[in-house]
Amino acid sequence: MIRVFSALVGAFLALTPQGSFAETKANQLFGAKSQASSQRPAAFGTYARGCLAGGVQLPETGPTWQAMRLSRNRNWGHPDAIEFVERLSRYAASLPGWEGLYIGDISQPRGGPMTSGHQSHQMGLDIDIWMLPPKRLNLSRSEREKISSVSVRSKDQRRVNGNWTAQHMALLKAAAQDPAVDRIFVTAPAKIAMCNSATGNKSWLQKIRPLWGHHYHFHVRLKCPDGNRGCRTQTPTVRELSKGGTGCDASLNWWVTDALNPPKTAAKPKPKAPAPKKRGARDYVMADLPQQCSQVLAAR
Repeated sequence: MIRVFSALVGAFLALTPQGSFAETKANQLFGAKSQASSQRPAAFGTYARGCLAGGVQLPETGPTWQAMRLSRNRNWGHPDAIEFVERLSRYAASLPGWEGLYIGDISQPRGGPMTSGHQSHQMGLDIDIWMLPPKRLNLSRSEREKISSVSVRSKDQRRVNGNWTAQHMALLKAAAQDPAVDRIFVTAPAKIAMCNSATGNKSWLQKIRPLWGHHYHFHVRLKCPDGNRGCRTQTPTVRELSKGGTGCDASLNWWVTDALNPPKTAAKPKPKAPAPKKRGARDYVMADLPQQCSQVLAAR
């Protein structure tokens, strides 16, 4: 079946850029792949518009981790991502009350846009890590589909709740201090709590970036691997975003004040025509992705 599909992709590649392959929804093609390509590992494009060659599957269960929601088949990543999970999970296992880590989505076998969920996670360099401290690492496949993580954010979205612990902060600090990490997305109240609690050198907080929706998990984004010319690390850099500081300033407080209760302003006149819909990852066709992604799909 895989050989037949690859042959069809190869036939599509012979068409002009305006042909049917170039205009095919990318998430349909990448979502249909159940295995990685037999290529040298490489990330192509950007985190939100790219693909992954030679991906590596994170084992479903390791000595200090378990991959969750196995039905999604999103426990694939660049080797750098798999090695990072192994490193951080070993550290997590040293924390009181943590047996390791529950790992959420990394990427599809060949990366690319997904049929549901994330806009990013397309190059195998993004990792979702659950906030739920693992008490055991022998969950069945069925249990991994049913169990849920925990939120560390209060209902009013302004502060952390009782689920937040010093161990969460230690884990996020260890992740941020890893040289492979570019930035980490987490709910703003968690960063505020860390800014208020951190002592000594706080430079690691620069990598911690507030973002909506990241209260059940935190999202680690790795830098492009050394020598991987087809991969583009995100810009602006965290240093530029924080103007060289830690990000523990008024811009952080905005997330739990004005962002939740925007100041009233004069009503703006209604536009004569509705604004065009912003395209997302599930709207991308193959022509929107780097050229190398067609080769990733066609490879065995």
